[in-house]
Amino acid sequence: DGQGADLPDAFVRGLSTAHLLGRAQIVYDISLVPNSSGLFENSSGELIFYLDGAHTAESMEACAKWFSSVVKGSGNSSLSSMSSTTKTNNMEEVVQRNGYIGHKMEKTKHANKISKQILLFNCMEARHPQVLLPRLVSTCASSGTHFSKALFVPSVSTYSKVTSGSSFIPLAISGKDLSWQFSLQRLWERIIHGADPVLEKSSMKESTEILPPCKFLYEDAPLCSPAEECFACSAVIPSLPLTIKWLRDSVQENPSIRVQVLVTGSLHLVGDVLKLLKR
Repeated sequence: DGQGADLPDAFVRGLSTAHLLGRAQIVYDISLVPNSSGLFENSSGELIFYLDGAHTAESMEACAKWFSSVVKGSGNSSLSSMSSTTKTNNMEEVVQRNGYIGHKMEKTKHANKISKQILLFNCMEARHPQVLLPRLVSTCASSGTHFSKALFVPSVSTYSKVTSGSSFIPLAISGKDLSWQFSLQRLWERIIHGADPVLEKSSMKESTEILPPCKFLYEDAPLCSPAEECFACSAVIPSLPLTIKWLRDSVQENPSIRVQVLVTGSLHLVGDVLKLLKR
């Protein structure tokens, strides 16, 4: 606009290349190993995290539009997070995505992968999830994006305690109060199915001790149906490190799948995921 035209060129260049951690950020978590020929090939499915700390109705709508846009455009390309910028014979030029370096692979089979969109969500009660989640679902649906599953997990950090990047975070946290996560799960199932299945407290406790099977990720939400008072389209997992491990294990078991995880609802949650991914 007219005001932007008055900015010095150095300001324009700086603003155009700036990025904020945890806002419209994409992190690729793909395992690449050399085969017997010395070339790189994907040894498992793809796991991609889309992180945005949206926690208001307006920012959640913007987040949903961004997520829908990028996943729609990801079918023909695949980038992987790499620690080195060294080129190999089957790699093209280095490309940059929101501050992260990756390599675009030549002649891969990534385009044939089946994409599944997964929601990883947590928020504070004051953020009104009854407003955030419907806005997220409806905005994504209007662009043709539908979540296969939703995962509700407590953050590691809180408003009174923020862990550092070097802090040790245990895989499982015993005795964690998950009542809020179960409330979010009920809300989600009501949005998806228009019903509120009742789960006994004893079943709720047991469900946190057993992770969902890997095939849980592969079924689409429209095919889910609450049966025998169970939640079919979502899961509560007691810790974030356990969630990341479970996602990685699930992807490694199915080389034909691309799991696209939207992490949103809480800046604490987004920051914790970045720490666990060592970003």
